[in-house]
Amino acid sequence: IEPGEIESALVVHPSVAQAAVVVREDRPGDKRLVAYVVGEADADTLHAHCAERLAEYLVPSAFVVLPELPLTANGKLDRRALPAPQAGGATGRAPRTPAEEVLCGLFADILGVPAVSVDDDFFRLGGHSLLATRLVGRVRSALATELSLRDFFQCPTVARLAEHIAGGAGTAPRPRLAVAPRSDEHLPLSAAQRRLWFLDQMEGPSATYNIPLAVTLTGAVDPELLRQALGDVLARHEVLRTSYPVHDGEPRQYIVPPDEVTVPLTTADVTEDELPDRIGEEAAHLFDLAAELPLHAALLRLAPERSVLVLVVHHIASDGWSTTPLMRDLTAACNARAEGTAPSWEPLPVQYADYALWQRDLLAEQEETQLDHWRTALAGLPAESTLPPDRARPAVASYRGSTHTVHCPSGTHQALTALAGESGATLFMVVQAATVALLSRSGAGTDVPVGSLVAGRTDEALEDLVGFFVNTLVLRTDAGGDPTFRDLLDRVRETDLAAWTHQDLPFDRLVEALNPERSAARHPLFQVMLTLAEAAEPAPALPGVRAETGRPGMGTAKFDLTVNFYEHRDRAGRPSGLDIVLEYATDLYDPATIETAADRLTRVLDAVITDPDVRVADIELLTRDQRRALLTDYNDTAVRLPEGVLHELFAAQAARTPDAPALVCGEHELSYRALDRASDAFARRLAGLGVVPGTAVGLFLDRSPEYVVAVLGVLKAGGAYVPLDARQPRERLAFILADTGATLLVTDRDAPAEGLTPLPPPDVPALLAEAPAEPFRALVHPDQLAYVMYTSGSSGTPKGVANTHRNVVELALDPWWGAGERHRRVLAYSPPAFDSSTYELWVPL
Repeated sequence: IEPGEIESALVVHPSVAQAAVVVREDRPGDKRLVAYVVGEADADTLHAHCAERLAEYLVPSAFVVLPELPLTANGKLDRRALPAPQAGGATGRAPRTPAEEVLCGLFADILGVPAVSVDDDFFRLGGHSLLATRLVGRVRSALATELSLRDFFQCPTVARLAEHIAGGAGTAPRPRLAVAPRSDEHLPLSAAQRRLWFLDQMEGPSATYNIPLAVTLTGAVDPELLRQALGDVLARHEVLRTSYPVHDGEPRQYIVPPDEVTVPLTTADVTEDELPDRIGEEAAHLFDLAAELPLHAALLRLAPERSVLVLVVHHIASDGWSTTPLMRDLTAACNARAEGTAPSWEPLPVQYADYALWQRDLLAEQEETQLDHWRTALAGLPAESTLPPDRARPAVASYRGSTHTVHCPSGTHQALTALAGESGATLFMVVQAATVALLSRSGAGTDVPVGSLVAGRTDEALEDLVGFFVNTLVLRTDAGGDPTFRDLLDRVRETDLAAWTHQDLPFDRLVEALNPERSAARHPLFQVMLTLAEAAEPAPALPGVRAETGRPGMGTAKFDLTVNFYEHRDRAGRPSGLDIVLEYATDLYDPATIETAADRLTRVLDAVITDPDVRVADIELLTRDQRRALLTDYNDTAVRLPEGVLHELFAAQAARTPDAPALVCGEHELSYRALDRASDAFARRLAGLGVVPGTAVGLFLDRSPEYVVAVLGVLKAGGAYVPLDARQPRERLAFILADTGATLLVTDRDAPAEGLTPLPPPDVPALLAEAPAEPFRALVHPDQLAYVMYTSGSSGTPKGVANTHRNVVELALDPWWGAGERHRRVLAYSPPAFDSSTYELWVPL
């Protein structure tokens, strides 16, 4: 960062006489750009002025107006004399009412800043939708007012929000979450837990819903101390010592008393080579939800001062947001046990069972209101909208998966964050719009639903609790009408704000109410999931030990495609890069397809930060090489094919591979030599019955070796074969025979053969016995008819489609068929009178 660039931008403002920009660190690790100006402008004006001229990361987070800049005796800027910015950033007004005072305190606490003024913008100070969700709960508790996330986007400062509340905004607050009376035999599961329990019952135990953490520990670790600390954490969080047996036909929570808990920690010595597989084994632990605690731990020792702690929690007891309180509590417990005492933490205000009871009552009151929104928002939702797969979807999803990762540099991350800020959106909304643009451009259509997770911690009492609170929302975006990216982002913003306002309805209740077409092959309502999270994983701070947390790969995929964005930040908290991790179902996609999709997603991101007003349809998804391959290389299909007619080319193949199998039917096999000789003999028989070049011969036979012999025989005699379909009425068959002028009908059944010479199907053994050494050949030109097939006649009279030898040869000898030894053996399954039988017969022969 070059402060001079920022100072130059400031002094061009007519109200600024002088400017100085410095980096301050008034709190350890909290580095901020602060601008000091001499002039009349206020902070909001200066912020807007800089935002128009500078990249987002160059816009100061605070502006301090001074009568003059302090100077040293040498006339240089006296940096030590510059005052710290007030109220967390901008020079703003102090709170004037009790409501503003409360809100200022809540803003500062949530944002982690010393203080804020009534004019500070929540989102400019680093706020985002997850923090805003926490703020909703805090405001509910402090001011007895129920606000929505939309309220915070529309009123991002304390002054505007307080005015909004004073004007009667906000609904009556929901019931506060508190400790609830319990009946130990009738503790219900939460709605989200019931869904996972049902999946476990239907599919059996699976690692699909495991949440594994691998904590690399450098330093001496006492397994017994770790066991005691884990026991403390289990005692603190009831959900970690809860099983889910069935009582009177319904699953119930059974909470094991703390003094009866056996800490599920195993220890083992492993080598470096064994470690990856062992971590994978531990991460794939199968939980018995009816009898087993939902936490599994293993300490894998590589050396006296190097080990890996694998913690696996079933999703029924935890979620991604639970990792922070889990690690924080494990840290406190380890530190206390290292000093020989039990941890002395503040009691949790509620436990997960209290939440389950509270949620049940809340849904009974609000479910229909929330359902009304979702019924409207998701009316007519497509049954499937996904990245086009490489192969057909299996009848039952296996949940096998893999991942592919790409990285976006800090410049891209900062520019995306700036785009979100200037658009009144969040970074999540920006990457959602980019993902929708990619899916729509890739063939998913213009009605694109994606899944999204919300923390579900809408009450202040849940902030420090481990548990499964996350809910899944369906975010539906209309990508139609040739929008610009900014238009698409506006649509996404409106959709998301409405969805977040109605986030309490559990996903399984939504599915039950909407009742979409169910399939074990795909996820209901959406098939693509989108997430945004911090890249840094919380790690326990153990005494004398350095810890680093990672997530081991599971080899699973819950959805067709999950697009995960992970944010990296520098020490000052600024955006410093994005990892995009695509988790995909290997049932559907090849690695190359996902690699291409990831590359194109980064191209979308680069395009929209360069020009947010670019039309989505105009975003260049292809590299130069890909464009050349599609437009030039793939269309370079000119190839010189052999001149000739079908039966002559077949005879040439028979001469090259006389003993190779040409036809297989059940247990019977016919070689190229035998097929060539039998068809020669049949051609002589046809010629003896008057078949000459141009004669149409009807074939009323099923798929069989005899049919193929007859086809070759007709062609060798110079005729054109006319296959008939036994499913068609006699009148239509008679019309086809008359329309083609056929004089001969080869058949093994009753047929409308009036005026035609009937001939039984070829007797292959007899034909081979009478076949002379010399082949039979009539003079046939490549442009002579090979066959005539008729349309179904659904729009009127059936029409004959005539194809020449040249037409069929060009189809059969297309180089694509033979690439990589493909299409050498083909199942003949089409009716002979259907045009796809042409491929099935002539390409492999």
